[in-house]
Amino acid sequence: PYFVPEIKSFDAYMAEGVISYIGQDLWESYYDTVLAEAVAPEKIRKANLNIVYTPLCGTGNEPVREVLGRLGVNISVVECQEKPDGDFKTCEYPNPETDAALNESYKIAREKPCDVILGTDPDCDRVAIAVPDGDGFRKLSGNELGFLLMDYILKARSEKNDIPDGAIVVRSIVSSPLADRIAEHYGVEMHAVLTGFKYIGEFIKKLENDGRENEFVLGFEESYGYLVGTHVRDKDATVASLVITEMASEYKKQGITLVDRLESLYNEFGYYEHLVYSYKFAGSAGADKMKVILNGLRENAPADFGGIKVNEVIDYANGVDDLPKANVLIYNLEGGSQVVVRPSGTEPLIKTYITLSKTKE
Repeated sequence: PYFVPEIKSFDAYMAEGVISYIGQDLWESYYDTVLAEAVAPEKIRKANLNIVYTPLCGTGNEPVREVLGRLGVNISVVECQEKPDGDFKTCEYPNPETDAALNESYKIAREKPCDVILGTDPDCDRVAIAVPDGDGFRKLSGNELGFLLMDYILKARSEKNDIPDGAIVVRSIVSSPLADRIAEHYGVEMHAVLTGFKYIGEFIKKLENDGRENEFVLGFEESYGYLVGTHVRDKDATVASLVITEMASEYKKQGITLVDRLESLYNEFGYYEHLVYSYKFAGSAGADKMKVILNGLRENAPADFGGIKVNEVIDYANGVDDLPKANVLIYNLEGGSQVVVRPSGTEPLIKTYITLSKTKE
C-alpha cells in the first residue's frame, strides 16, 4: 500500500523536480511574520546592541542572523560553530540546557563587545542566553528567561494599550510558579499544560477554532522553549531571539542589564531557585524500578521534603482540570516551594524539578 521510490542520487531527484529547495519568497514570508512580532523594533535600531551568537552547528545560523541583521544588530558569530556539523565536534552535547553549550561563546565574548550571548540549538527551536556579569558571564535558566520575556512583552504592550481582552500566557506544568505571579500582576490569565510544547500548540489551535487566537501572548517551558505569535505550533528560537534582542536593547537604553531586570523581578515578587535533577534507570529492570519509585511516591506521599511540609499533592494520573491524564506528581510545599516528579517521555529517566522560594506577600 505504500509507495517506495526508486533509489537515486539527490542530484538526480533534483533534476527530475521531485526535490526542490524552498524559494526565497517563502523565506521572506517567514521573516516578515517574525519581524512583525517585535513590540517596538525601533528600540533595537537605536540601541547599537552587541550580540555574540552561536547556532551550535545547526540551522539557526541564517534565519537568526538575517532577522537580527535587518534590525541593525551587531552580531559576532562563533565561527567554529557557524556551519552545520552533525558530529558537533566543538560542542559535546549541543543542548542549551547544559552549562557547557556556550563555552565557545564565552571565548568570543571576552574578545569582542558583547551585551548578550545567544545560543540556539541545532534545530533552532530553543534558545539560551548569557549576560556579562562582573568578571564572567551569567547563563540564565529557562525559567528566568521566560520571566523576563513575559514581563517585557506584557509591560511593553500595556504601555501601548495593546494587551487584548482575555490575554493568555501558557506554560508547562513543570515551569516555575513565579510566572503565575507575574501574569497576575499584569491582569493576564496563566494557563498550565502538560510538559511538551505540542500541548501549547494544541491550546493555540483551540483558541483559533474559537476565533480567539489574538488572545495568545506567549508560550514557554523551562527547557528554553518559547513562542511569541501563533505562526507555528512549536517553539521558535528565531522569534524568541528577536524579542530577547528587543528586550536587551530597551534595558541597555535604560542603563541596566537583563540580570539587573531579573533581580528587580525577584525583589518585587520573591526569590525563586530552580533545580532539575535526572535519575537514569537503564534496561527493563530499570523501567520496573521507575514504576516502583513513582508508585511509591504516589501511594505513600512524603509528608515533607528536607523538613519543608507538603501542603498539597496533585496527581495528574487522576486527571486535573481539562488536561489529559499523565504520570506526573506535584508536591506544593509550605512557603511556596514545589517538587515535581515525572518520567521522561524520551529517555529512561525520572526527572525532578525543584523550586525553592522565598515569596513576598
